[in-house]
Amino acid sequence: MHWYEKLNEYFPIQEMKSKEHMETLLRERNDIYHKDESAKHVLMYAETDNFIFIDYLFVSSEARGEGLGRKLLQQLKDKKKPIILEVEPLDYDDTDTEKRLRFYKREGFEHATSIGYRRRSLATNKVNAMEILYWAPNNESEAVIFDAMKKTYEMIHTYKDRTFYGDRYDPVDDVLKRDKNNDRNMLEGL
Repeated sequence: MHWYEKLNEYFPIQEMKSKEHMETLLRERNDIYHKDESAKHVLMYAETDNFIFIDYLFVSSEARGEGLGRKLLQQLKDKKKPIILEVEPLDYDDTDTEKRLRFYKREGFEHATSIGYRRRSLATNKVNAMEILYWAPNNESEAVIFDAMKKTYEMIHTYKDRTFYGDRYDPVDDVLKRDKNNDRNMLEGL
């Protein structure tokens, strides 16, 4: 199965970029956007001088429990840069969200409680709330993570958006907000 089909079957439509968008990023932004794949996994990520953004991490159901996800994350951690990623909010009716969050918590990721993230999907035209998780090898602050997430949104998510979707994503300042008073940590109690 093609790498895009694997991702498309696993991730919800509102979180997926189009195949053309991702292939263009791989071709035109190959200085920062990368794909690592095998028969058992697909990892799409952006790497800058200052941080790594995991766009998609898929491990096949047959390979779960083999430590492959941990191994892939360790390869990124070995670069000694903050790692950020987007996750769906905890949904107790969907056991996959809880498993995913437990996995990232075990791997040392923290919930960026001060970052609000609400992105309108160009596929569904619905606004989706997402949460930001991060791994900070040098105790980088949530302000640093917020700036990295804004750069990611502008460099990756909105790259040639009108070309691929016939519409533009909302401006970054409408999508990402800082709320320093929010202390609701969705990883607590997991």
